Amino acid sequence: MSDMSRPGETPSRKLRAPFKAREVSYRAAQTLRTAWYAGQLNLLRRRSGGFSRPGEPEFQPTSPAGDEADVRKAFMQVFEEDRKNVEAGLYPAPENVRPRDLLRTMESAFLLFKDASRVNKRRLKRDGVEARELADGDRYPAYYRQNFHYQSGGWFTEESARLYDTQVEALFAGSADAMRRAALADMAREIRRSERRDQAVLDVACGTGRFLKQVMAAYPRLQASGLDLSPSYCRHSRQELSAWPRVDIIEGAAENMPVDDASQDIVSCIFLFHELPPRVRKQVAAEIHRVLRPGGLFVFADSIQLGDNPALDRRLEYFPEGFHEPFYKSYGETDLARLFGEAGFVCEGERNVFLTKVMSLRKPSERKS
Repeated sequence: MSDMSRPGETPSRKLRAPFKAREVSYRAAQTLRTAWYAGQLNLLRRRSGGFSRPGEPEFQPTSPAGDEADVRKAFMQVFEEDRKNVEAGLYPAPENVRPRDLLRTMESAFLLFKDASRVNKRRLKRDGVEARELADGDRYPAYYRQNFHYQSGGWFTEESARLYDTQVEALFAGSADAMRRAALADMAREIRRSERRDQAVLDVACGTGRFLKQVMAAYPRLQASGLDLSPSYCRHSRQELSAWPRVDIIEGAAENMPVDDASQDIVSCIFLFHELPPRVRKQVAAEIHRVLRPGGLFVFADSIQLGDNPALDRRLEYFPEGFHEPFYKSYGETDLARLFGEAGFVCEGERNVFLTKVMSLRKPSERKS
């Protein structure tokens, strides 16, 4: 026999073994990760004063409680899709926590719990506008000058930028990165179809650079940019993306981007639209259409909406009550297909990944005269 198989071992079994090992490694790493963040979430809940102010009737959602088995199934499907995307080569496996990162991880958890009492105080007082004292009213729109999630500093402080990723991962029990990577999978398929690895990519509302860092780790030759209105978050993003010096972080508003017309092959936007007033959503959709080249792809990822998964509806109703999200309810009622259709996009696909809706939208190519 010409192959090097051991007696009783077929070549196909040899090929399956590495995949099985990677699957076991992935599952083990993600189990530890979700346990870490779920533990933080449970501790935060115990220390929380609840969703209702003293003396007020307790908030009661209109939707019935979802089947916990269905909730767990939806949660696990995030990681199953993520693992399959890794196996398909769409992006690298997520990095495990390295020993040198442990100190930073522990420090972030400490800061999270240290800030929790201030967050809880704002929640009980329903005070979500402290950030207005930190922001220039002439420079930043009123809707932006708020303490979204009741977080300290709103979008305007270095402390907020340092804490944000840990806050979000704890809120979603360690699934936030995996939900973001669902959007990366759609981008990866687009990059593969074009066979160009140097495409121009823009991440709108890039925040701390978390998503853009995952994009660059998978496709380092991209001509990538990130746009955000917060100076503090832009500085943090530049630090996180320093390994890719060609990445440009632009400070600016999504509804008035300092970006050239038809200059981008792909635009992504992660977890922004639920924090925008209805009129601004239309402006941002139009701006994304403007900066995309004809035939370009817009990858949208944001909260699912009521009815997308009835088992999760109760959680969606609690979200704007327990966290300062003044525009979330109107987002939940928005016909996204119509919103983006009116901006000029054609929807090519939509799916729900746990608490995230992912849409792929195309700017039609210009017709030849």
